[in-house]
Amino acid sequence: MTKWAWVIDQTKCIGCHACTTACKSENDVAVGVFRTWVKNVDVGTFPAVRRHFAVLRCNHCEDAPCVEICPTTAMYQRPDGLVDFDESRCIGCKACMQACPYDAIYMDPNTQTAAKCNFCSHRVDEGLLPACVVVCPVEALLFGDMEDPTSKVSKALGAHPVTVRRPEQGTRPKAFYIGAHEAALEPLAARHEPMYMWSDGRPDAGGGSARAPQLRARVAYDVPRQRVWGGRVSAYIVTKSIGAGAGLVAVLGRVAGWGEGSPLVERLVPLIGLLFLGLTGALLVSDLKRPERFWTIMTRPQWRSWLTRGAYVITGYGALLAAWVAASLAGADRALDLLVWPLGVLALLTAAYTAFLFAQCEGRDLWQSPLLLVHLSLDAVVAGIAALALAAAATGRVDEDTLRYLTPIAAGLLVATGLLAMADAFGRHATTNAAAAAQALARGPQSALFQVALVGGMFLPAMLMAAASASSAALVFAALLALGGQWMYAHAFVLAGQGPPIS
Repeated sequence: MTKWAWVIDQTKCIGCHACTTACKSENDVAVGVFRTWVKNVDVGTFPAVRRHFAVLRCNHCEDAPCVEICPTTAMYQRPDGLVDFDESRCIGCKACMQACPYDAIYMDPNTQTAAKCNFCSHRVDEGLLPACVVVCPVEALLFGDMEDPTSKVSKALGAHPVTVRRPEQGTRPKAFYIGAHEAALEPLAARHEPMYMWSDGRPDAGGGSARAPQLRARVAYDVPRQRVWGGRVSAYIVTKSIGAGAGLVAVLGRVAGWGEGSPLVERLVPLIGLLFLGLTGALLVSDLKRPERFWTIMTRPQWRSWLTRGAYVITGYGALLAAWVAASLAGADRALDLLVWPLGVLALLTAAYTAFLFAQCEGRDLWQSPLLLVHLSLDAVVAGIAALALAAAATGRVDEDTLRYLTPIAAGLLVATGLLAMADAFGRHATTNAAAAAQALARGPQSALFQVALVGGMFLPAMLMAAASASSAALVFAALLALGGQWMYAHAFVLAGQGPPIS
């Protein structure tokens, strides 16, 4: 079976950018985005400085994370190993960009869909070489079938030691490098400047890293990085937390008996949950580049993607939550008893599935924290209790026994989430990417937001909730601080994860 691959000989590359120009011409690539580009890195100390090149593009991974996370099969892998895309299916969710460890995917500004190097599949299918291979003046780019022992790729792989980019990601890339310098392939080995001589290198995601470069090297040219996920994703994490937490409070009240028959617990708080669940859906759809296609997640699902699974979880949870409210309004206790366990399970899944989605984002190592699942689950319970306290204050229906029981629980969970946040920011991490992103939280661009979230949004409301009475203004203030803290931490976490360069 055919298995296409690149071999890129950096001992021959002269950094002429002919491959970039040919790619743009052949594939009509828009201005400001690139399918292939040549990264320039200056290594050494003056006057002993040498410039090294690295031709960067999609690695056509054997285990392609962009294919796994795509909810609509817009990114797909052919039997010959080529990873291609179908712009007619893309909804512009940008998840593939987060999943790619090589920064190889961009949003086409003309179609508002994801695009990348696809080996010039239209040429390859006609028996032609990719455009970049044809124009390379020194034959530094080799393309061929790894399974064919007579191909140039197979011969080069047999004759030379090769390296790949970010091997720790385990994606088994099909772009192999001969003679590439570590500073050119390892994103954090060299210093990245805010500006390059011929391009803007400023990270649009608002991230950045406080981590020092590993080598005496400076990136002299790279492509600009695109903003991917920002405030709407951070807000979605919090609105989903409130929506899920409201259902959990209703379920726990029914199971434990302290909320049974309470209009506040059984009706008003679930209604608040429905409202915030609807807001969650609105935020998710509004963040798509092609929002008019959002429905294709449901009609053309790719089941390995946690975006798809999450859409079904939220839809199912919303339906059960609406049924719960209807049963409560009708006084149908038997229906509530039947709904309690399914609603509880889907509420927990709604709260926690984002941890599995973030785990599929192979390009953002901080997001793959094993603590995130617990953090999101605890946040939902805190958000539900905060919503209950605020609803009680707003309506004057203060159930003092219930709040007296729940607020110490919320206080303990807030302390726990604070400790989890500190573990992510200050603990040890398995990869340099995760460590650099954690430094952005602890001492870098997101440190101020992180510290305010930690102190003002977790530990302070925990103390207030532990000491406040059920009907006091202090409890309302603590609830607001806790919800604000969830947003601040989510926003810092989302931005910090996107901070370290990955190309």
